[in-house]
Amino acid sequence: MTVAKMAGAGAPEEAGALFVAATPIGNLDDVSTRLTAVLERASGVAAEDTRRTGKLLHSLGIRVAMVSLHAHNERSRIPELLERLLAGEDLVLMSDAGTPGISDPGMRLVREARQSGIRVSPLPGPCAAVAALSVAGFPADRFHFEGFLPARRAARRARLKQLEAVPETLVFYEAVHRLTAALEDMQEILGGERKAFLARELTKIHESTYGDSLAELCAAAAAGVIVARGEFTLVVAGGGAQEQDEKALDAVLRPLLEELPTRQAARLAASIAGCSRRLAYRRALALRPPGERVP
Repeated sequence: MTVAKMAGAGAPEEAGALFVAATPIGNLDDVSTRLTAVLERASGVAAEDTRRTGKLLHSLGIRVAMVSLHAHNERSRIPELLERLLAGEDLVLMSDAGTPGISDPGMRLVREARQSGIRVSPLPGPCAAVAALSVAGFPADRFHFEGFLPARRAARRARLKQLEAVPETLVFYEAVHRLTAALEDMQEILGGERKAFLARELTKIHESTYGDSLAELCAAAAAGVIVARGEFTLVVAGGGAQEQDEKALDAVLRPLLEELPTRQAARLAASIAGCSRRLAYRRALALRPPGERVP
């Protein structure tokens, strides 16, 4: 079926299509054969950064005209791009890396193209949030994608308080110069024992990952263990997951506390439940009857 025949209602029969293209977040080998084929026949590319997209096109041996489309000019560019699409041109929307519209510009163009009856088709591929989730080992049947937290501390902390009880796994992007401050706020507001996974430079040569609690990530950042360069994706357990973990830990601790001193019971429970000794000791203290001496 031709692009023209798949155009939506309201668009002329000869209208083109807008392809929303995911691009590599690091490793250029992640370019799909379909993306390459579409780029080879497209009339133009709307790129968040024409320099970065130009390098990708050059690596693929593709020459196609580009126009910039970023957060500061998207609204003013849309009429021109819609006119081209309605005239029959196929255009490709590309962000710096990953999937357009996911913490990247493109939403307005997609919305107005669809409202104009133009076919909008995804070219699926890399997304840092989904890539991090896939290797974090956290529940991902449901998750809350937050993207970038506010840059200012007061606003960031206020937003984290709103997210504190969200039961789904949380996914954040964070800038390198704000990473330590964000982790410190998360530790204080979400709890240092909250399980967390930090991915740096996913799919790139210096890809590295860290975990497995906010307290440990804060300590690693303070000690310089986490390299302060590159792009970061942070996955944090939801509030519900923490509650379930504590219930499972409590079930292990109760019989141990009947037979063993508090510290010994906590140490053994941490080993059985696969959690930190700090969390096990805190729960052990909470489960001891009030007024009972802590051995």
